[in-house]
Amino acid sequence: MLLGSIELSKLVSEKNLIEDFNPDCLESAGYDLRAGRFYRLNSRAKMADERVMPEAGELLDDELKLSPGDYVLVESLEKVNIPVDLCARILPKSSLFRCGGSLETALVDPGFSGTLTMGLSYNAGYSLTVLRNAKIAQIVFEKVEGQAKAYDGRFQGGRVV
Repeated sequence: MLLGSIELSKLVSEKNLIEDFNPDCLESAGYDLRAGRFYRLNSRAKMADERVMPEAGELLDDELKLSPGDYVLVESLEKVNIPVDLCARILPKSSLFRCGGSLETALVDPGFSGTLTMGLSYNAGYSLTVLRNAKIAQIVFEKVEGQAKAYDGRFQGGRVV
């Protein structure tokens, strides 16, 4: 079951669910995430039992221009603090895919705390400009039934790669 705006507001106040919270980003059943920092991958990676993560260089401009085929990592402006009885899903804003952008996301585990990293690609015909602070995704929160193990992986704290 997704949490509604009243419950989300309560959790922001009582449990610091979303840091850098902006009331204008609160939706009926979620919260609009804003683009914080942009990163370009600049080395190889390997997905296996022992992973080799790529290096990522931060792009310092407040305006990101994507050409067809470009891929960057976007770190959310907001930091989340997910209680162990919740998890979250990140979905693209419909305006993003209507402009030709695609967003790669993952489940946000119970107990995770930090900024959120998303993959942004562009495959339409011209170019796409994304400004820092632009609303690019929506995060929705769900109750986890039963006992959940708190996340303690390498990305705890909001590590990008």
